[in-house]
Amino acid sequence: MADNSKKLYMEMQMDELKAALAEEEDDDLDPLEKMMKEQAASKKKINKNSEKDIELAKMYEDAAEYEIELEAFEKELEIVNANQLKDIASVLTQELPDEERDYAQELKNILVATWTHMVETAKTHPAEQLELIKETEFCNIIEILTTAFPDYDGDFEKDVRTILVKRWETLISIKKEHIEEEMEEIYIAGLKPSFVKRIYKQVHGIS
Repeated sequence: MADNSKKLYMEMQMDELKAALAEEEDDDLDPLEKMMKEQAASKKKINKNSEKDIELAKMYEDAAEYEIELEAFEKELEIVNANQLKDIASVLTQELPDEERDYAQELKNILVATWTHMVETAKTHPAEQLELIKETEFCNIIEILTTAFPDYDGDFEKDVRTILVKRWETLISIKKEHIEEEMEEIYIAGLKPSFVKRIYKQVHGIS
């Protein structure tokens, strides 16, 4: 992407230089010739800039996708923090409807993966807890665990929430890193990310 961007940036600089030289030549033309030349140049410039805008917009496509994903993860984390554990899946489904997402299953998968690590690798929790989690719907997990293990040293609700929050914070951190990498690529190409983003939004009709 950097090579194409540098080439595009150089072309833009050359166009500016040509325009400056053309203005000097226009001083020798009579008013009618100058007007006709300006109209022809204007039409050509519109078409040419349109093609360049499209090329510039392509530079921001990955960053734009990461920004959308980041916004979604931040919204999901907000819901995780603001609701009781038993209600999180239903609120996610209500606030962020997506026919392809099964939030209850996703939450359970996160919990199972983390508890598996604690049982099999860290060896800090009994296997019975993991088996119970696997057999239970996410909305009932805290109640079932608390009833089955009344002598548990920790706090099941606090532990589960910490697992979920950590998961979303990790996803958010990764997306931010991806965005920073894309911005760096644009800087390396000799362009300002804010400028490229503006062109991207302009090309795609985003206000």
